[in-house]
Amino acid sequence: MTTVYILDGTRIRTTDDFWRAIGEAVNGPGGYFGRNLDAFADCLGGGFGTPDDDDFTVEWHDHQVSRGHLGHAETVRQSELMLARCHPSNRPAVAAATAEARAGRGPTVFDRLVAIFEERVPGALRLL
Repeated sequence: MTTVYILDGTRIRTTDDFWRAIGEAVNGPGGYFGRNLDAFADCLGGGFGTPDDDDFTVEWHDHQVSRGHLGHAETVRQSELMLARCHPSNRPAVAAATAEARAGRGPTVFDRLVAIFEERVPGALRLL
């Protein structure tokens, strides 16, 4: 039997909202399922609350609402936070990615989240 986790896209306006929504969908109120892209990828691939046999689906309802909120403006916000705390050797790359996002180019937070789903659990994400 496939377990289905539901994300309400109307409630996902920031990256932090996504972390909260996915954590609660998978592990209940206050649940954790990553708080950054790397941790999220690890959780998807490591059975942190999902069935061990990977027999699950995530339905992201009203994903177009989330897509808009997790677009380039949110990507800039997240990149600026990362720029402030990343290792000095990573700053040029993060600064370049931030500039691209400011210009409305490059992958958005939404794009990155969808890509992680596809890399870790192909076919498990349904955008509705």
